[in-house]
Amino acid sequence: MIAANHHSFLDPPLVGAVFGKRARFIALVDLAGHHRLLDWALDWFEVIPVSRGKVPLGAMRKSLSHLGGGGVMAVFPEGTRVGRFGEGELRPGAAWLAVRAGVPLVAVAVTGTDRVLGLDNRLRRGRVKVIVGPTLHQRGSGREAVNDLMSRWQDWVASVV
Repeated sequence: MIAANHHSFLDPPLVGAVFGKRARFIALVDLAGHHRLLDWALDWFEVIPVSRGKVPLGAMRKSLSHLGGGGVMAVFPEGTRVGRFGEGELRPGAAWLAVRAGVPLVAVAVTGTDRVLGLDNRLRRGRVKVIVGPTLHQRGSGREAVNDLMSRWQDWVASVV
């Protein structure tokens, strides 16, 4: 289970490229239907869609099934692109999936994509980095384990971005 910060539309392909095994992402269904190339990419990468403002039970079931079969899932706990890490409320989905599936959470930090293709969607030259951090193993169980994983992930990402 991978959890990464999220500044740009470049983040998913960059995070996915770092890992040898293809990672499936969870993404808002709102992304589909606006651009044929993006629709193709969402389909090709087998993105699991979620609706904004709803409890994503179907997406969680698909994700758990994928993890249970030895697959890799990647989630952006911020839930949307943000200008700076820490601006938005973090969602516990990545940690919940890791705890529920009994797999570690791999912390990832992406830097520079906010300048290369930020919230304004303008492409610029710049340097980007994908930093793979610690593999975080759950301590305890249930909600306590989820909160602990999220806290350790957040602390690590904040220390490198």
